[in-house]
Amino acid sequence: MERIGFIGTGEIAAAMVTGLTGRGHQITVSDRNAAIAAALAAQFTDVAIAPNEQVVADSDIIFLCLLADVARDVLPDLAFRADQRVISVMVDVPLADLKLLCAPATEISIIIPLPSIAVGGSALPVFPDSAALRTLFGDTDLILPTGAEAALNAHFAATALASPILDQMRAGAAWLAAQTGDETASEQYVATVFAGFLRSMTENPETSFTDLLDSLATEGGLNATLRAHMRKAGAIDALTDGLEALKPRLGLAE
Repeated sequence: MERIGFIGTGEIAAAMVTGLTGRGHQITVSDRNAAIAAALAAQFTDVAIAPNEQVVADSDIIFLCLLADVARDVLPDLAFRADQRVISVMVDVPLADLKLLCAPATEISIIIPLPSIAVGGSALPVFPDSAALRTLFGDTDLILPTGAEAALNAHFAATALASPILDQMRAGAAWLAAQTGDETASEQYVATVFAGFLRSMTENPETSFTDLLDSLATEGGLNATLRAHMRKAGAIDALTDGLEALKPRLGLAE
């Protein structure tokens, strides 16, 4: 059993809490987002609500789930302990800053959780590697240690792929619904098609995106035709340019 605390209770914190409940842990969430905290405590008997100071006092593993400017305002007033393990999910707060903000705690890592962590099967890039993270999520999620903080930050950028890709999937489903008249079935169809492709990759790590694309590259086929149209329209170049534009914020080399 672990005593786990969450400073900041937004959507990602809620997903992590959901993924941890029912395993015998003592989980305390901060009251900063009162509505989400109350919903978690009402849904799960192993979740309690407390002020930030009490969360830190009652926890051995602490997740930091704040916006960067809020973290720099809030964390210096909290009494961390040297034996505590701290895991940050915050972008724009580098490890060097965390070591100052959370002193005297020294076992500190940064991770990139996604909402799917609530049900397991998500990927968790981390720097540096964290025994505490493996204890909590190693049985349900894929832990991906990165060799450097810059590599972790590049994963932050890659995570931003989710929004533009989902946006295109939504547009495709809306187009399908306009033809069929069934919005729900259209979204389910598009989601299931992509879930199948992605499942084939996660279940067979030797399979690459190139392999999947090659399987859809029949000359004159519908997939090849639409892909050629999107490339000609500049979709791939726009995506790459957008990722490059994130590099200064993440401290990545130009």
